[in-house]
Amino acid sequence: MTAVDSFKTHAAGMESPVSHAFAVSPSDANDLVKVTRALHLGGAGNLRVIMADGTTVTFTAMAAGWHPVRVRRVLATGTTATAIVGCC
Repeated sequence: MTAVDSFKTHAAGMESPVSHAFAVSPSDANDLVKVTRALHLGGAGNLRVIMADGTTVTFTAMAAGWHPVRVRRVLATGTTATAIVGCC
């Protein structure tokens, strides 16, 4: 049986729940398939990213869990967080 989406006709805003997720393989050369609305970290650690606006930043000692960051790339060099999921 196909799931019914009662919210399909509603416009999604930035405060809305995510509706798409994908596994992130950190890479120094490749952007993600989509710019994220949030990342979920399964394991704590540092997260080095290129933000949606192109700036590079390292978030240090991030806890496991949800982080509302818009990134286009998760860099392998400098990232120690694990089980990263990109969400849109």
